[in-house]
Amino acid sequence: MEGWPALVPGGKRLARSLAVLGLVAASSGCILTKDLPDPALDVPEGYKAARLSKAADAPPTLDWWRGFRSRELTGLMEEAQTVNLDIAAATARFKQADAQARIAGAALLPTLSGSGSESYSRTSGSSASGLSIGGREVVNYSASLSASYELDFWGKNRDAAQAAEETAIANRFDRDVVALTTLTTVANAYFQVLTAQDRLRTAQQNIASAERILNAIRDRFKAGTGTDLDVAQQESVVANQRAQVPPLKQTLDQNINALATLVSRPPESVRVKGGSLNQIGSPRVTPGLPSELLTQRPDIRRQEAQLASATANVGNARAQFFPSIQLTGQGGYQSSALSSLFQPHAAFFSMVGSLTQPIFDGGRILGNFEFTKARQDELLQIYRKTVVQAFADVDNALYSIRQTTERLRLQREVVAASRRAFQLAEQQLRAGTADIVTVLNTQTTLFQAEDLLWQAQLARLQAIVSLYQALGGGWEPRMERPVDAL
Repeated sequence: MEGWPALVPGGKRLARSLAVLGLVAASSGCILTKDLPDPALDVPEGYKAARLSKAADAPPTLDWWRGFRSRELTGLMEEAQTVNLDIAAATARFKQADAQARIAGAALLPTLSGSGSESYSRTSGSSASGLSIGGREVVNYSASLSASYELDFWGKNRDAAQAAEETAIANRFDRDVVALTTLTTVANAYFQVLTAQDRLRTAQQNIASAERILNAIRDRFKAGTGTDLDVAQQESVVANQRAQVPPLKQTLDQNINALATLVSRPPESVRVKGGSLNQIGSPRVTPGLPSELLTQRPDIRRQEAQLASATANVGNARAQFFPSIQLTGQGGYQSSALSSLFQPHAAFFSMVGSLTQPIFDGGRILGNFEFTKARQDELLQIYRKTVVQAFADVDNALYSIRQTTERLRLQREVVAASRRAFQLAEQQLRAGTADIVTVLNTQTTLFQAEDLLWQAQLARLQAIVSLYQALGGGWEPRMERPVDAL
């Protein structure tokens, strides 16, 4: 390419002209890109439902589920993190966004392409007068490089690349949202399995107790101290207890199948041993400070990134009002003889600078700018709502833990009193001094109280899980950048 320097003086003149224009454009671009909105967040100093000491301001750990002290739950959680299909799909989405960011960033760099060709042509051997003359054959060889670059004076390409990069970051946080939702769903489904198992055991015990009472009433009927109505009433109690078993078995199977879906396995290959809610620990969760929630919750971080992307798009839309400046150049060698293709006399090149200024487009650029501004405002309001909702979620979870804890305490008292009343009624029944109505009432009250006790324990565990979710537990709050993004 030794012949290229001959045209450098002209290239310098063009470069100087574009550089002067670029200085003016650059000074304007600093003003055009200041589109950052003010979120005007009202961050409270503390949660309304929290009673915290200064030593209790620690966010949840990454493996918060270990606080329940269940090896089986921990195994399911770890498996779900690696094989869950929703998480895998979310991971694929952020990889797509990474690729889009690289595509958008390519506009910041020049494009370079090379080409080579061989052409052959032959003219006709006859003339207009009908005389036959020798035809002419022409062979031409060429090799060239071409380059193109758009001077990004107004920041249009830079803002487009920034918007794509922020979208990729938002997709990473979306993956974290999906992962957090998946983990809390696994925990809740596992606790539902334990609850169904506990309620089934209680139902079987209640059936045995009801049958024991039925036998005692039948003995009284045979002895002439009872009535057929007493027997029928107790038979109704036994039948009612038996009727509660199939729905509980259905609930158990459905939640095991839900766990199988969450760990991406067919139900036939999943074996959940389970156990009892009494074997589950009750971790103490501290919410920390409301200001920490802005970095702890992945959905808030996702909305931040989406708002940043929209802001960059506003800058890109502004820049489209201004001219675009394109530099193109081509150079290479062309010769009719392959042996002399790369000789200095066969060299050629060209360089062009072009400026395109929109004059009339029917309002397309203005409409696009107004659209991006409105989209930015929409995402700003969504971001603000997400933050406000996050504070409410934490307060609701804290309040739920407090109330379900109190409900569980009171329900245990109900069970203890109901069991004592039933034992006394059964003793009196065997002694022949008990009223049948009293026996029926006490056993029904006990059966209901025991079933509600398991439901109260489940509600408290679910409240703890909801607090972990509200606090954004289970992920590391860090700002990841797209891989190889420009």
